Amino acid sequence: MSLREILHWPDPRLAEICDAVPEIGAHIAALVADMFETMYDANGRGLAAPQVGELVRVFVMDAGWKEGTKTPIAMINPQILTSSDDSVEIEEGCLSIPDFPLTVRRPARVKMLWQDLQGAPHQAWLDGAEARIAQHEHAHLLGRVIFDEFAPEEAGRLQARYLERRT
Repeated sequence: MSLREILHWPDPRLAEICDAVPEIGAHIAALVADMFETMYDANGRGLAAPQVGELVRVFVMDAGWKEGTKTPIAMINPQILTSSDDSVEIEEGCLSIPDFPLTVRRPARVKMLWQDLQGAPHQAWLDGAEARIAQHEHAHLLGRVIFDEFAPEEAGRLQARYLERRT
């Protein structure tokens, strides 16, 4: 395992749509191990492969570790099958947009389908922090960051504010 560099917006790789993983082998297992190590080291709850420069449909998450209960999940080729009609608005951060949390509205629950490291399919309804993290990381696989959750004018304003803070 090794720490990976986390790309920061506006790196163009963060806007790329990721490719499906055709075969889960040693490379993906190593990537997942590195991503967990990198996520925990960066004090995050989720990390998507494009955030470490790998344009494949993989993300890792752990909704409970900051409260003392590790619940690591690696999702390979994840899909959001459906989401609840009710939504919640919560502040969320992004390791690729550090120190710039934004309040984002997302569905309260999502039904996910994914493969694990052995290639076995899983399907589950996620809610609470797990739903929030899964949606955030899944968006990265589609080339979206939290700025993309806002109307274009508001997104532009937020991007400019973020870039001002970085200089």
